[in-house]
Amino acid sequence: MAAGLIGGAALGAGFGELLRVIVEASKTAAMFRDNLEELASMLSPIEPVIKEIQSFNKAFDKEYETEQLVEIVKRGKKLVTKCCKIRRWDIIKKPYYSHKLLGLKKSLERFCQIVMQTHQARDIKEVLFETKEISVGIRKLSLKEGSSNGNGICNQVAVMGPCRVPEPRGKVLGFDEPLKELKVKLLKDGVSVIIVSAPGGSGKTTLVKQLCQDEEVKGKYEDNIFYVSVSKTPNMELILQKLLQAKDYAVPEFQNEEDGLNYLEQKFRQLAIIPILLILDDVWPGYEFLVHNLKFELPDYKILVTSRFAFPRFDDCTYCLNPLNDDNAMTLFRHNAFLQNGKPCIPEDIVNKVMKSCKGLPLALEVVGRSLCGQPVAMWLKQAKQHSKGLSILHSNTDLLAYLQSTLDTLDDEAGIKDCYLDLGSFPEDHQTPATALIDMWVEQYKLDEDCDAFIKLHELSIRNLVNLVVMRKDDASEADSFYNDHFVMQHDLLRELAIYQSSFDPIEKRRRIIVELSRNNFPNWWLEEKQQPLGAHLLSISTDETFSYNWGYIQAPEVEVLVLNFRAKNYVLPVFMEKMDKLKVLIAMNDSIYPAEVSNFQLLYSLSNLKRFRLEKVSVPSFSTSSFQLKNLRKISLVMCNISQAFEKGTNKMSDNFPNLLEIDIDYCDDLTELGEGLCDVVQLMKLSITNCHKLRALPEGIGKLVNLEVLRLTSCTDLMSLPETIGSLSQLTILDISDCLSIKNLPTRISELRNLAKLCMRGCSSCTLPSTITKLQHLKDVICDEETAYQWEFLKSYLTNLKVTVHEQDINLNWLQIFV
Repeated sequence: MAAGLIGGAALGAGFGELLRVIVEASKTAAMFRDNLEELASMLSPIEPVIKEIQSFNKAFDKEYETEQLVEIVKRGKKLVTKCCKIRRWDIIKKPYYSHKLLGLKKSLERFCQIVMQTHQARDIKEVLFETKEISVGIRKLSLKEGSSNGNGICNQVAVMGPCRVPEPRGKVLGFDEPLKELKVKLLKDGVSVIIVSAPGGSGKTTLVKQLCQDEEVKGKYEDNIFYVSVSKTPNMELILQKLLQAKDYAVPEFQNEEDGLNYLEQKFRQLAIIPILLILDDVWPGYEFLVHNLKFELPDYKILVTSRFAFPRFDDCTYCLNPLNDDNAMTLFRHNAFLQNGKPCIPEDIVNKVMKSCKGLPLALEVVGRSLCGQPVAMWLKQAKQHSKGLSILHSNTDLLAYLQSTLDTLDDEAGIKDCYLDLGSFPEDHQTPATALIDMWVEQYKLDEDCDAFIKLHELSIRNLVNLVVMRKDDASEADSFYNDHFVMQHDLLRELAIYQSSFDPIEKRRRIIVELSRNNFPNWWLEEKQQPLGAHLLSISTDETFSYNWGYIQAPEVEVLVLNFRAKNYVLPVFMEKMDKLKVLIAMNDSIYPAEVSNFQLLYSLSNLKRFRLEKVSVPSFSTSSFQLKNLRKISLVMCNISQAFEKGTNKMSDNFPNLLEIDIDYCDDLTELGEGLCDVVQLMKLSITNCHKLRALPEGIGKLVNLEVLRLTSCTDLMSLPETIGSLSQLTILDISDCLSIKNLPTRISELRNLAKLCMRGCSSCTLPSTITKLQHLKDVICDEETAYQWEFLKSYLTNLKVTVHEQDINLNWLQIFV
């Protein structure tokens, strides 16, 4: 008890002092005046509540309950004091401290909510507790202790505050099409849960609030629309209380959560003569169970959820809210940027440039528009010039930056998810980034065991709506084998800019990742400094266009482990300073032009002794069997849309001598590949060989039988491939063989029966292929994935192959793959 009294006293004194400091600072710290005034307006109503906490100290009979808030108050006072010391010429520090002030505000909101909820649940029978309504996040609760219901189970409690849908703030513009689409989804029969998913600032809550103003929706659900703001730390007991009291039901004090859900279902059944719509706003990962728990078997009962995250279990009923198109974006932007009764005097081209810098994100359009409303033309020109120079609006708008930064607060630093997100800025804007490129980076950079471990991190980012994961061809079988060539990543431009911005806080020599875009002879100042400090970056990304001169100059980057080169050229020159990157593990060179580029100094790769993976896209590749091309630590080669007719020809050296640790080769969309060179067959340690979408490949070399350690052979969509050589029977370690969509293969080789470890055979799109009689000797074969036409042949063999499972592949009609070439 003494600890509670001391904690309450320290809390009251500290809280009052913090409020005083904030009020004073708002008068002097002009740079942070908006943030401080918002904090002051939030805290002023809380002060009487804190005094009540002191007087009812029984509610806090454990020291830790006030201890945390006291600590937050102390840190808050220290932060506000620091903000007062920042002068206007230190404007570069404003985003950092604005973000810190936003974090302080959230900490105070969140803690006070939890304190009130805990106090209510434990001491409802002893304490009459009435708090004033707080502007952000702290709800007005008034609890009255009731009498026993006679069965000894609970008391009756009345709770104030209905679950009415709040009206949208201001005029809703730009959402006509999303409103129509979401309304169709909502009114559709047979759908009980709808998830509205999009990144923060996309207008999800506004969309749902406006939907509830629709006459047809109101006509259907009448007064049976319930709105609950869930947020990051939901309390099921409080949610149940809110829902029950919305119809003036007395709220029992439940023994457990199940009792409360049963009671709510009972009351909803009484209301169900009219359809019921329950809106759960802002649901976070880990709390999907709320949706499941609140699903009741009632006629025409719907749950509408908004979340900045995606929930895979509800994929089929998810509505993804996209950025606004230019017309709708302009409408929203003008509404916020210009006085309604005034005539705009800003040139149309300037307005258009500034609007486009917002990338169609409603929050950005509103915030940037309001910030420029009433400003002189010079301010508009400044904003437009920043956009023309490629500078993000995040550099000039701290409110928007602080909001988007809050999205990153949910990322798990320990799991490395935040680092993976920041790495995404390494690839060009509006570019479909191959998932396999990211997997190569992350496996080596973050020392992951398997490719699937990296894909899990990518999936985690997708769930959080920080990336869009696009699957060009749906193939569960390939994904199960950790083959991700058909997976690509796209990202909202502002989220990419946020990743780059987050990586640029430290001095250039101390940054973990450096992302540079070069054009003509324009280099950043630090690049041209005569006395350069060595860079400490582990990841270096350099993007160049067709105007770049390739006069690279020289930088020192000895710590770089991943080098990403994005370019657009017919002829390319590798940066000469890469030969000094002794720690380089991953090289990714991606050409965005139409035809493969000639690389004049390809021999620079030979000096990268620690290189473990390299990926080349649209590059002409010389022979890998020259005496100078030796990479003793190389484990994986990926060649995509490359000219590789010479790459695997026999040369002065064996490929196995040049690459003694090479385990995997991935060749995709290489149109000049007609025959696979015998040189590749010398790499006897190879474990995975994927040759996919190489439509002109006619034959495999007889020497392929020398690859005795090969475990996976994937030949998907090699449409001109006529047959497999009989020597394939020597691949004694082969467990997976994929010949899907090899349309020209008519017969499997007789010696396929010698693949004693073969466990999976994929042959979708091979309806003309005849099985040899020897196939019955594949006693370890467990999975065959094929078309319906081929399945009947396998059904006859099941009496010989007792462990066999035959899966008939359903054709995935999907034209997403065409986007690879756009």
